[in-house]
Amino acid sequence: MSVKLFASVSLAVWLLTATSTLSQSNIYVLDTNGDPLETDEEYFIRPAITDNGGRFTLINRNQSCPLYVGLENTDLPEGYPVRFTPFANDEDDDDVKVNRDLKVEFVEVSSTCVQSTEWRLGENDTSSGRRVIVTGRDDGRSSVGNYFRIEETQNASIYNIGWCPTEVCPICRFFCGTGGILRENGQILFALDGSALPVVFQKKDD
Repeated sequence: MSVKLFASVSLAVWLLTATSTLSQSNIYVLDTNGDPLETDEEYFIRPAITDNGGRFTLINRNQSCPLYVGLENTDLPEGYPVRFTPFANDEDDDDVKVNRDLKVEFVEVSSTCVQSTEWRLGENDTSSGRRVIVTGRDDGRSSVGNYFRIEETQNASIYNIGWCPTEVCPICRFFCGTGGILRENGQILFALDGSALPVVFQKKDD
């Protein structure tokens, strides 16, 4: 294959990949009513499959701060709503899109921990080796630890939540991961690097 032909093929493959990625990143995330998630609204996150816990909430894992992101042990309407803030916010479009970097923050929370309730990538759990999700602000480079992604599944309105903030830092190389549950001492923590937990988003007051 000539250099010119190889360059043409490489360019075509790159354009096809870029077009596909752009198309996928412009798909809206839908709530349980089939409506796009809006940045100025509040939503409960809960498992799409029963027996995996209830709504997402704050977990006091070690009787100290920071608080951890986890799930209620019950299917009762408990837990805290969240608000989403995209990294690349379009002033003319306040809807949330799949596979785009965004912040997730618990709202209407009363806690003794004087800190942000934004989700943040935490440390590796010593027992399981999985990376747990905590709350608080990441003061590191570009605050990459505070940015997550809502990822599509094969089922409409059912999603995974992952961490891979390549919009925030395109030149960085990340060990990306998808969130799932980690059961510990009767509590359900949200952590990366295990089986994915499919979730749905329920608009508050619905």
